[in-house]
Amino acid sequence: MTHSFDWATGYASQRSPIFARNVVATSHPLAAQAGLRMMQQGGNAVDAAVATAAMMTIVEPCSNGLGSDAFCILWDGRQLHGLNASGRAPQAWTPAYFERKYGAGDEMPKRGWDTVTVPGMVSAWVELSARFGKLPFADLMAPAAEIAERGFAVPVVVNQKWAAAASLPELTSQPGFAQAFLPRGREPAVGERFCFPDAARALRSIGQTRGEAFYRGEIAAAIAACAREHGGAMTEGDLAAHRCDWVGTVSQAYRGHALHEIPPNGQGIAALIALGILQHFDLAELPVDGAASQHLQIEAMKLAFADVYRFVADADAMTLTPQQMLDPGYLRERARLIDPRRAQDFGPGHAPRGGTIYLTAADEGGMMVSLIQSNYMGFGSGVVVPGWGVSLQNRGHGFTRRSGRANRVGPGKRPFHTIIPGFLTCDGQPQMSFGIMGGDMQPQAHLQTLVRMLDHRQQPQAACDAPRWRYHGGIVNNEAGMPAATVEGLRALGHVVQPFADSYQDYGAGQFIWRLGDPAVEGYAAASDPRRDGQAAGY
Repeated sequence: MTHSFDWATGYASQRSPIFARNVVATSHPLAAQAGLRMMQQGGNAVDAAVATAAMMTIVEPCSNGLGSDAFCILWDGRQLHGLNASGRAPQAWTPAYFERKYGAGDEMPKRGWDTVTVPGMVSAWVELSARFGKLPFADLMAPAAEIAERGFAVPVVVNQKWAAAASLPELTSQPGFAQAFLPRGREPAVGERFCFPDAARALRSIGQTRGEAFYRGEIAAAIAACAREHGGAMTEGDLAAHRCDWVGTVSQAYRGHALHEIPPNGQGIAALIALGILQHFDLAELPVDGAASQHLQIEAMKLAFADVYRFVADADAMTLTPQQMLDPGYLRERARLIDPRRAQDFGPGHAPRGGTIYLTAADEGGMMVSLIQSNYMGFGSGVVVPGWGVSLQNRGHGFTRRSGRANRVGPGKRPFHTIIPGFLTCDGQPQMSFGIMGGDMQPQAHLQTLVRMLDHRQQPQAACDAPRWRYHGGIVNNEAGMPAATVEGLRALGHVVQPFADSYQDYGAGQFIWRLGDPAVEGYAAASDPRRDGQAAGY
């Protein structure tokens, strides 16, 4: 709780950390303001988070929608909780189903109805509100419904991502997409008003029925009817059977703190593995932006991904437990594989047997919420349910059809998931609620920002602003702000380094709330990533 930051450190950014006793941070200002509105009306951080999440489905539709999945880690004032609200495959999704429709092969479809698993996000909102919220659930949907009906001016980064996704025929050809998201035959321009009245109708129905309409009522009937009309497999029975699960967290000690992630089917364990490996190196003695430090982090991430991509799946289908993958002796052995003088390719080890938005909210009572929700690959499946504005995720693409893999598609299974909320504790007490969205960038950004904060005393906004790297497919992409000497140093170590400006996910976008002490007295320091349109706001 007394971690000492160098508050003067910083990078090229026009943002400063904000200090307040009640805080919301996310990637769109209207959503952050919706959350603060709930706290000012007597709600707590959970009420704020749910209202913020609902607003984000409207104001950043290129990243999430009413048909998203979600995960949450929260500190309720006394203990930590982890919620898995990812959806399961329709009962018709057998390997034979996909072989009949798509022929032999390992890959799943990318867009359309055969990528849609049951959307879990609405169930997360309902569960969080019922267990921890203070305000009526319908009140939490009201700000988003109002904006959906009246419209909002599209900001710069949302426009860029909307345009990048909406230019893809694989999306624009999907049922309902053009009618919902190309109202003038194109994406909305910067500053142009976008209205989504169908989604307003859905939000009000969800609010009035506490989510029942979505899983067992009029919205569920519309989703199932749309699937039948367009050759999809999802039924009203699949929707009615959905449940979200309180799953706790898995954690890894690092530099006097503990990082907590949701256990598999998500990829958060990759960040834990990498930190468990890096604790065997003295990163604080290396220059924070130098090649030597970045090399060790990249190599640790490679080792983590090798295990995660081989073993992580629906928890019920995994052959290893998270505890086995995080065994200290095993991680020590993996750390010994790293050569500080050269880059390597790593395969999975032999452990001992036994398109996304992120938001965080914290209140002066001590409640802290880390929540992430996503349609996955920018507008997800592309399918939008007519009359209701339900934009459906494409999480089914995260399965494999490969025989013998734990993540092989099957009825009622959850797919491998990329979205991961993070939470940091110190001596068993809450320290930071945070997350960084962006596909496989997420655990890599968790790793990089925590090294900066815990090894090098960089304050949250500086760690957020700093240039990042991304490892993918044997290549290290570097952000434009990375020092030239570091890039050349990595190449000299054998890394294939390519600068890359991804038009959609880029290098992740984070939100951070750091507890300074007693929330009612010292409050929090919060940061919001300049790579998005958002803000950290508080009072």
